[in-house]
Amino acid sequence: MKTKATWLSVVAARLAALALAGCAMAGGSQPSAELSASQPFGGSSATPGVDAAIDAAFDRFWAAADASDAVARAEDLARSGVSFEEAFRRLRRGRPYRPQTAGLVRLTNRTSDGVEHHFAVTVPETYDPRRTYAARIHLHGGVMMRHTNVPPAGAGGVGALTGDPPQFYIVPFAWDGAPWWTTDQLLNLRAIVDAVKRSYNIDENRVVVAGVSDGGTGAYYVAMRETTLFASFLPLNGFWGVLASHDLRVDGPLFPNNMRNKPFFIVNGERDPLYPTEIVEPAVAHYRKIGVALEYHPQAGAGHNTQWWPRVKDEFETFAHEHPRNPLPDTLTWETANTLAFNRAHWLVVDRLGAARGERPLDDPNLVASGSRLEFGVRSSGNRITRVVAGSNAERMGLKPGDALVRLNGDTAHIAIDAEEIFDGITPGSTITLLVARDNAPVELMGVYDPKRVDVAPRPLFDRDEPSGRVDLMRHDNTVNASTHGVTAFTLLLSPDQFDFTRPITVVANGRTVFKGRVEKSVRTLVKWAAIDDDRTMLFGAELHIRVE
Repeated sequence: MKTKATWLSVVAARLAALALAGCAMAGGSQPSAELSASQPFGGSSATPGVDAAIDAAFDRFWAAADASDAVARAEDLARSGVSFEEAFRRLRRGRPYRPQTAGLVRLTNRTSDGVEHHFAVTVPETYDPRRTYAARIHLHGGVMMRHTNVPPAGAGGVGALTGDPPQFYIVPFAWDGAPWWTTDQLLNLRAIVDAVKRSYNIDENRVVVAGVSDGGTGAYYVAMRETTLFASFLPLNGFWGVLASHDLRVDGPLFPNNMRNKPFFIVNGERDPLYPTEIVEPAVAHYRKIGVALEYHPQAGAGHNTQWWPRVKDEFETFAHEHPRNPLPDTLTWETANTLAFNRAHWLVVDRLGAARGERPLDDPNLVASGSRLEFGVRSSGNRITRVVAGSNAERMGLKPGDALVRLNGDTAHIAIDAEEIFDGITPGSTITLLVARDNAPVELMGVYDPKRVDVAPRPLFDRDEPSGRVDLMRHDNTVNASTHGVTAFTLLLSPDQFDFTRPITVVANGRTVFKGRVEKSVRTLVKWAAIDDDRTMLFGAELHIRVE
């Protein structure tokens, strides 16, 4: 596999190639002179020759092999003479689909970082290209036990974990060289979704990510780094805390904040030897605390298996059906440390990091409550007391810095064990007797063990070794309110389905109006993002670049 620096350079080059014309720039309270999106390309088709050119350009555009190929053909489509309204209508209608053979299809792709991937698609027996179908991406478990990218013979289905109504099942494959928690697998998921949408009539707003065991953990990882493509995340027998392990070499950094964008359906077993409910439930409580929409279904007596599926199946499928993706949500939040990749959530793109004027601290969902502990009031190095907290139970009993704890209730205190640990097994309210060595002389102390319960400061779950930035958006009518931290520039992708282009658009960042004015629709911008997204329900007519500083 290529190094991180290599894939970053590949992604940077790819994004640079996508930078077609058609955008709006803003840096103050009035429209900037760089408002290039106010110059739409193309007019209404007026002659049969123009109509034929438009038809041919769309035929070539729909026939593109992948997003990169579609981007290359987008300029020809923009130059065909098509009007914005006609292009929008055709893109909304989408490409024509052909009948396809039902059953399991095994496919391969090569992601932009040069890694070959295998995946399988199960096409419904009743597939009709005239209607749309939901798609479930299923991430398998046992990743670190696989040492090759080639899947086992016969693999590719979801076994008993099928549901109703008929839908597509997409099974990618991971291995120890490319587990689910790597950038390479995110690129793989993007490529897979793009490939499947080009061949089959997939409902773009009903693509979900589910997974079991390592795959369930992988679903959490995907949610923290890629959200635009997916409607919901359904981790089964997984645990996000695993991703904090340095041994896994997780690509990141990871941002729990980004989980707020989509709902979760979570299942864990009470007696799972890996992730029992007793360690999962504090995490679930944290998800709820930070505002993640979720359903949690603990399974009494269940181990690390899916024997509970018959009981959960209907709720699982109902959840997926009742939570379609909103392609243009009015509220969004996204945090990233990389402005070249994984810096987008739907109609928000984070462009530049740095401290901006007027920004205020935002809450940090990466800080996880550590609960409380009993505070006796001593600090030690081994059994030697180094500090006694003023006013504490230890001070009232007469302990002093420099004392060496020799015995507790007659039991010898080990020289290498910290005093705090020695007191762990004592019941609060009980009488204790201490023998300490003070100035080389024995001193006996007696009193009631009455420690104070104190809250422990929240701790960061995922390490951050590089700066990041976050943008929170809320749209009401033609006004967007943004709160930023660590971001000096971002882009809003404006859709005619979300904004009224006949009226001024206002953007307020950190309480200050940074843009107010009209923005014109652009054919070039429309086809550019249609090439990138291949999404009939998420079409953008203009880019509005916002400078926060």
